[in-house]
Amino acid sequence: TYQAVSSSGGSTTINCEAGNVFSNTLSENTTFTFSSTPPSGIAYGFSLKIVQDASASGYTITWPTSVDWPDATAPTLTSTASAADQFVFYTHDGGTTWYGFLAGQDLG
Repeated sequence: TYQAVSSSGGSTTINCEAGNVFSNTLSENTTFTFSSTPPSGIAYGFSLKIVQDASASGYTITWPTSVDWPDATAPTLTSTASAADQFVFYTHDGGTTWYGFLAGQDLG
């Protein structure tokens, strides 16, 4: 199921019960939270498309500390106007650890 999520007060929540394909067009620097994760032992994954605003404001993201990125470094977002970066996340331990991957960058 697809869901567009938006930021409020610099925060955006990805509700795992709401689907597994999400998008967010940045309107401010944003801190993400992943909620309603299935319990440990049940694998769950989702994709998230992040789109910069049309003014190329170069907004940034703060990811949950539970996200484990390759080389322990979150990717740098594309900052050009309306550029889209695609991310994939999965967990199998109730969200204690999320494995995060950049699936594509500067797609739009």
